[in-house]
Amino acid sequence: MFSSKKQDPFFASLLKIAESVNEAVHYANDFKITSIADLKELSVTLKQYETDGDKLIHELIFMLNKSFMTPIEREDILELAVRMDDVLDGIEGCIAHFEMFSLTEVDDYMRDFLKYIVKSTDEIVAAMGHLTNKKLIAMRDHSILIKDYERKCDDVLRTSIKQLFLHEKDPIRIIQFKDIYEQLEEVADYCQDVANTMDTIIMRNA
Repeated sequence: MFSSKKQDPFFASLLKIAESVNEAVHYANDFKITSIADLKELSVTLKQYETDGDKLIHELIFMLNKSFMTPIEREDILELAVRMDDVLDGIEGCIAHFEMFSLTEVDDYMRDFLKYIVKSTDEIVAAMGHLTNKKLIAMRDHSILIKDYERKCDDVLRTSIKQLFLHEKDPIRIIQFKDIYEQLEEVADYCQDVANTMDTIIMRNA
C-alpha cells in the first residue's frame, strides 16, 4: 500500500511527537526530588515539554489542513497524535500536583507506576518507528506490551490504595497520595488509548 522509498512527513511528525513524550516521561522518572526547589524545577521543565508538545500537534494539524493526500485517514493521524499528547499532558499534570502538594516523597508504588509508563512510551516510540518505515503489522507487538503495562498499573493502583488506607493515619497524606496514584494510573490509561488507536490503524490499513 505504501511506497517505502520516501519517508512520509506525517509519519515522521508522529514519531517526533512520540519521542517528545518519551523524553518528558524519562526526564520525570530520572529526576531526583530532594527539596521543594527540585519540585519547582521539575514542574517548570515538564510544563515546557507540554508546551513544546502542543506546538508539535499544531504543526501536524497545519500539515493535515493543507495536504490533499495523506498516507492513512487524516482522522487516524490526528487521533494518534492527540492520544500521545494526552500522555504528555497527564504526566505534566501529575508533576504539577507534586509541586502543589509540596510532596518531595516518592514511594515504591509511584516508582512502579513510572516504570511501566516509561516502558509504555518506549514501546510507543518503537511502534512509531515501524509506522515511519511503513511496517504497520510490526506495531502490533508494541501495542500488546503497552496494554500489559496498563494492566500492571491497575494492579499497582489497587495495592497502593489498599495499603494507603491500611497504614496511613494522616488524612491529608491519604488525600495527596491517593490523588497521585490515580493520576499516574490515568497516564497509563492514556498510553493504552495510544495502543488502541494503533490497533485501529493496523486494522484499517495493514
